Amino acid sequence: MIFLVQKFDSLILLYVKNNMHGPIMDKVMVLSTYLGNQGMIWIMIAVLLMFSKNYRKIGFMALAALILSTILGEGILKHVVERIRPSADIPVVNLLIEKPLSYSFPSGHTTSSFAVAGILAKYIKHYALEFLGLASLIAFSRLYLYVHYPTDILGGVVLGLICSGIIICLFNKMENLNRI
Repeated sequence: MIFLVQKFDSLILLYVKNNMHGPIMDKVMVLSTYLGNQGMIWIMIAVLLMFSKNYRKIGFMALAALILSTILGEGILKHVVERIRPSADIPVVNLLIEKPLSYSFPSGHTTSSFAVAGILAKYIKHYALEFLGLASLIAFSRLYLYVHYPTDILGGVVLGLICSGIIICLFNKMENLNRI
């Protein structure tokens, strides 16, 4: 089973490397991955939301989802799984960003992006596609830049959405307790 997953991951990475790379895409993907560094784009969105009385709760929820996803993904899962990154495992001609030093599974950029995008898409529905599109672009950039396997990305999407679901449940329970 593990062999099949590794084969799947390698085939997808090689397809992306051989069919999608080019000078414009290189720049777009480096910029996209940069937006996800340390969850900075998501922190900025959350802080902006906190300045509005109507969106303040959503901003706090987004930050809570980001924190939870970081604890579970970066703090726990990466150290349990200890998966080596593709850039260390498969020879690459030209790595376009600085080589990450942490483990590969799950993708932290993807986990944090989908944790926050899940919250934002639920509560700011008229921009749901934009939030999920940005999260997907950041996730794909990690694959494109050869720093994550496809299953790292899939794991990050799932974990991120689970984190957003947990935060939504917790905030709803707190809200219901306050009504009593």
